This record gives sequence, structure tokens and C-alpha cells, in this order.
Amino acid sequence: MSDSDGKKTLGLRGSSRPGNVKQSFSHGRTKNVVVETKRKRVVVPKPGAAKGGSGAAPVGSGSRRPAGISDAEMERRLKALQAAKAREAEEAANREAEEKAREEERARRRAEAEAKEREQREAEERARQKAEEEERKQREAEVAKERAAAAAAAPAAAEAPRPARPAPNKPAPASTPRKADRERDQRRGKGQDDGRRSGKLTLGQATGGGGNRQRSMASMKRKQERARQKAMGAQIEREKIIRDVQLPETIVVSELANRMAERVGEVVKSLMNMGMMVTQNQTIDADTAEVIIEEFGHKVVRVSDSDVEDVIKEVEDKDEDLQGRPPVITIMGHVDHGKTSILDAIRNARVVAGEAGGITQHIGAYQVKTESGTTLSFLDTPGHAAFTSMRSRGAQVTDIVVLVVAADDAVMPQTIEAINHAKAAEVPMIVAINKCDKPAADPNKVRTDLLQHEVIVEQMSGEVQDVEVSAHTGQGLDELLEAIALQAEILELKANPNRAAQGAVIEAQLDVGRGPVATVLVQNGTLRQGDIFVVGEQYGKVRALINDKGERVQEAGPSVPVEVLGLNGTPEAGDVLNVTETDAQAREIAAYREHAAKDKRAAAGAATTLEQLMAKAKEDENVSELPILVKADVQGSAEAIVQAMEKIGNDEVRVRVLHSGVGAITETDVGLAEASGAPIMGFNVRANASARNTANQKGVEIRYYSVIYDLVDDVKAAASGLLSAEIRENFIGYAQIKEVFKVTGVGKVAGCLVTEGVARRSAGVRLLRDNVVIHEGTLKTLKRFKDEVAEVQSGQECGMAFENYDDVRPNDVIEIFEREEVTRTLD
Repeated sequence: MSDSDGKKTLGLRGSSRPGNVKQSFSHGRTKNVVVETKRKRVVVPKPGAAKGGSGAAPVGSGSRRPAGISDAEMERRLKALQAAKAREAEEAANREAEEKAREEERARRRAEAEAKEREQREAEERARQKAEEEERKQREAEVAKERAAAAAAAPAAAEAPRPARPAPNKPAPASTPRKADRERDQRRGKGQDDGRRSGKLTLGQATGGGGNRQRSMASMKRKQERARQKAMGAQIEREKIIRDVQLPETIVVSELANRMAERVGEVVKSLMNMGMMVTQNQTIDADTAEVIIEEFGHKVVRVSDSDVEDVIKEVEDKDEDLQGRPPVITIMGHVDHGKTSILDAIRNARVVAGEAGGITQHIGAYQVKTESGTTLSFLDTPGHAAFTSMRSRGAQVTDIVVLVVAADDAVMPQTIEAINHAKAAEVPMIVAINKCDKPAADPNKVRTDLLQHEVIVEQMSGEVQDVEVSAHTGQGLDELLEAIALQAEILELKANPNRAAQGAVIEAQLDVGRGPVATVLVQNGTLRQGDIFVVGEQYGKVRALINDKGERVQEAGPSVPVEVLGLNGTPEAGDVLNVTETDAQAREIAAYREHAAKDKRAAAGAATTLEQLMAKAKEDENVSELPILVKADVQGSAEAIVQAMEKIGNDEVRVRVLHSGVGAITETDVGLAEASGAPIMGFNVRANASARNTANQKGVEIRYYSVIYDLVDDVKAAASGLLSAEIRENFIGYAQIKEVFKVTGVGKVAGCLVTEGVARRSAGVRLLRDNVVIHEGTLKTLKRFKDEVAEVQSGQECGMAFENYDDVRPNDVIEIFEREEVTRTLD
């Protein structure tokens, strides 16, 4: 045990002096230790010198005075300096006095402890000597009594007729006292416990003779240590260790106690004293925890929950660590302008043959090695309008954009969109004018059209490279690769492969056999098999890496696209992948991001006021909804379909996507569709057997699609069926009232002349007076002479009577019309 009270032993640097410290150990052993104590030298300025200095400084040392300081200011500064030195000397003297008092207190405590130990040892020694003396006297008395008995028995033995054999009886007087002594010792040990270790360990004590259980050596040591500490503990004051406690927004009570290194019960008691009835597993807010921390004498260090992401902060790489990397080229352009065909021709593989309808609906990532040995990484983005967000993500990770424009079609809407994405990403562009082998090709028209969008090619005295190519014949492909290599050389693309990997998720899907799979383009560092990573709200460990040729690889460096297996869930396309050191870090970051996203969604919902909710409910009363469920093969396709669905509709009809996901159609999807009366749209996925059976039983419609055009058109047609039919009025004739007659049983009948068109019995009529409509209704009767007729032609006279209306006058005009329902469609 050390009596240094937690003071750190000082070294030999600086002025020091030796001292002796006496260390006490158990069983009364002590040890003298030589230590070095360091004293701070305090220089107290003499009053006379200080005054002289303050007076002389303004006069004698004008060259050392700062510029612009007056004599009065200099004197005040010197006085302040002298006061500070005096305070420092006073504080040093106080510290020395406190240190001396503490040293004296420690010496006093040591002396008291040693005196108590010495008295205890002397008392134990006196008690032992007294016990030995009594035992010796008792043994002598017993031996004397036995000898007297033996002397009295000797004459009787001599008078006996037969002499007794002395050999066997000789040792009896000597052996009897020894046996009695052992029994007496055992009896004394059984009934006596004086709290000390007595003498040597006998065989009877070791074997527990007579059923008596003795205390172990360790138990005796513990008892002595407790007794010694109890004697000294009342006077020992341990110094409080003040800790810096990191405090997040919320914290569990047990975790708070753990960070303070205090008992959980004490923390709970303090909270109860504050009026908070909590348990160790409950969460408290940061303000309450701060009060508790200060009450226990520790320091508070406020931290945010977002600090968990500090482990993946960007680190600037040194220039010497950077190495050249392949460029990432994104192929962009309008649908059916030949983007995939150009890449197909470059790769010498029929990629386009695998796409439904010849339309690219996923982002493909490939690596191509040119004849000169340069490696190029290509991203092929879909050109259809529904894949705008996918093309946007492609532009964010790319180095060079190849804009494909068909020579026979010129600039189209998605071409303009691709130009805008490239400009927003601030990446260089190369224009590939495709289909130059066609008779209707006009490359100059393409160049001229690009001028309207501020894309000036080299032939128009601009800086954007343009190459005339033909994916069908292979014309210009070598020139295109040379242009890409030249642009990459100008960019001087570099990355550090010897660091934790970072990449972007190009695409993500849920594979039936392999689980969640993400196509990742590594942007920095090297991704290796076995790395632990976090991507968006998901995390995992790299179980396998598969390159664009379908081969398993052990690692992927910068600008290499790979499929990553081993995620715990499907990430969003566009999420950033970061490698972490431990699995716990990845889990913590993913949990924080998921919680933050949930809070953000909840806050967005909570931000709506009651008035807004009521107004929205009132608006929704007149809006018909078409609910649908969408399941797609990859995340990007599902996102594109949902965005296309949101654009369908108007003020009367809209499409509502109840659920969108990645993977096969399951029984859960069928249950949701049945409850909401919605059809299920499967894009490149199929329903499993149980889902098909359930759908047949419940009457749920499942539709399969492989081309996004067809899906959008079908949903648009279904939504158009919810539109109310448009009612059109076709005016078929006019009649003028000449006379009004009263007819019994009918009422007033207007004698009319049909001036235009035809008057029909089934048609609707309006009564106009001075070109103002005063009645609209139907005819009760239409007569020609006395006969009821179906219609009356222009120029003929007839009699008309209105249903439930009699106020007809001469010279009123009757307008005759028919209503027609016209089916409406969504544009």
C-alpha cells in the first residue's frame, strides 16, 4: 500500500531534493523508498527594485518600449506586472504551506498507524506468552499427579503372587501425558478463537480432526487486512478523480454512471432526490444528465449524435500517395440513339441483345482495355425520360461524358437533359455523332442544333470534341477512344489506393439467391473482401466482389465497378459506401442514419398544420385515386417507375403508389393489394408460388412488364377510366312560339314554328325570353296537329308543352339540344 495519495512520482529534471517515504505492507512488513520531490523556484522582486524599475523604464529604456505607449501607460503596466508577480509569489507560498501541511498530516497518520500495529503485536505476544505459561504449569501439575499415583501403586504390585512383566508397561507413564496433551490441545482449539494464527499447523488441524473446521490461510489474511484497513480507513481521504464525461442528446442512466465511474445506485438516488423516479434502463435528457454530472464533481463535454460519423470524415491525401487511375466515362443521350450499341461495339459483346425491347433500363458498369493498354471504366445510363434521376447519379460519379446524338434524329429532349446534367456536374463532354452510315444522316445539323444549347464543337471553333461514329459499321470508334484518352490525360486523374475504400452505389437489387447486391463504383482507396462498410442506412461485410465479367475478385481499386455481396439490406442507388474499422462503428452509423431519416419523415409530417390537413382532405374529396403496388428487379427501376407514376394524373385523378420495393412479388404484397383493392405491377420480377395461389383466391390482379413504356401506358389508361365523362351539348334546332293555348288535362300548350334544325321529343329544351334563359327542362308533349310525333322538321308548325312549367308567352324562343357523353383520357 502506498501513502502517496495518488501523487505522481517526479523525475530528476530541474531542481529536486531526495526524501524518504515509508511503505507499509500486510503482516507488519515495511519498506523505505527514496523519492525525488520537485520544488518550483519562486523569485519575489524586491520592493525597492520594483519601484526603481517602474520609474526608470519610461526614461531609460525608451527604445524597448512598444510604439505609441505613453509614460503613464507604461507605469501602469509595470505596476500591474509587479502585482501579478506578487500574487504569484503569494500563491506559491500558499501552495508550499499546504504541501507542508499535507506532508505533516501523512507523517502523523503513518505514525499513528505504526503505533497501533505495534501495540496490537505486543498485545498478541503477551497473550501468547501468558497462554503458553498457563499451559506449561497445567502440564507440570498433571505430570506430578500421575507420578504420585504411580508411586502409590508400586507396593501393591510388589506384594502380588505373580510378578508383572515390566517391558510392556514401561512406556505407559510417558505415552499417557503426550496423548492427553494432544487431546487437550484439540479441545482448546475447538472452543477457542482469539482472532489470530496460533503457532504451527498440526496434523489434526490440517485434517480437520474431530470434525473441527479451521480457517484457511487466505481467510486469515483477509481478516487481518480488513482489521488493519478498518483501523486506518476512518482517517484516509482518497482524492476525487475528476473525469470528462461525454454527454450526447440523450443517455441511459446506467451508461451515465458507467462514464462517470460511479455506482448506478448512487446516480438513481440523486435522480430520485430531484423528483425523477427512474430506473437504470431509462433514458434521460442532456440537461438533467448535466446536473447529475456536476453534482458528482465531474466535467461535462457535450457531444452530438452525429459525431458517430466522424470516423468516416474526408481525409486529404498527400501528393506522394496519389497514383493514376482509369477515367470513368458515362454514355448519355436520347433513347434509341445508339448508346448501348456504341459501348457494345467497343466491348465486342452483344449487351443490347439482353435488354427488353432493345432499351437499356439499368445502369451498366463496364471496364474496357484499349489497344494502347489504357483501361477505361464505362457507365451506360438509360435514355428514357423515366430514368432522369439515374442519369443524374451517373453524372455525379463520372469524369467524362460522351453525349451520343443520332445523325438522322438530331437533338431530342433527353439529349438536352443530358447536356444539363453534364454542365451541372462540371465534367468535360465529348459528342459522338452516331448512325453516320445511314442515308438520312446529317452531322452538320447535329452540330448546329447543339449551338442552341451552348455546346460548341471543335468544327464550329469550339472546345468540345466531336467524333462521327457508327456502331453498326465500327466507323470512328478508334477516334472516339483516342479522344477519351486525350481528355483523361488532360484531367490527370489520380487517387490513393492505399486507404479505406470509398465509392458510390450505381445500382442496387435484391437477388433471390445472393440477397441484397449493390453495384459500386470505387472512387478512392481499395475495397477488399472481408472489409466492414456502411452504405446509407445499411451496413455489412464484403462477402464477395464480382467484376463486370462475372468473375470473383479479391479487391477493387479506384474507378473499378464491382458487385458487392454481404449487405444487411438493399441500399438506395446513389448512396456513398465507406469502409469502417469495426463492425460496431458500422452498426452505430447505420442506426444513427436510420433514426435521423425516420425523425426527418416524422418532422415533415408533423410540420403540417390542422388547417392544411383539413384543406387537403377537402381537396381529396373530389380527387379519384388509382392505388397500385410496384415491385421491380433493381432499385433504380423502382425509383424511375414511382417518379413516372407521380406525373400521371390531373386535378380529378391521380395514381397513388402504395408500396414500391425490390425483389419478387410475395404473399405480403398480395395481402396489401387485396386490402387496398390495388393491382400489382411487376417490372422484370415474378410472383412466387404461394403469392400466385393467394392472388388467384383473393382475386388480386398481377401484371408483368419488361418495358417501362408499356407499364406507363397501361396505368395511364386505367387512370383515364376513373375520369368522369365529358358532357357535350349539340344544338339541333330552334322554335319560336306564335300562340299559347290552354288545353284541358294538359295545361298551356305553345304553338310553335320550327325556324331552324329539327325538334325532337327526346331532346332537352331551354326557354329563352329576350335571349335570357328562364327555364331548362324536357318536353311533355310534341304534337303535329292532333298526333304525337317524335320530331318536327324545320319550317313546320307544332305544339309543345313543357314538363312542370306553364309560363310560356308568345315570341319566346325554344332552344332544342341533345347531350352527348365523351370519354376523356389523360395526356
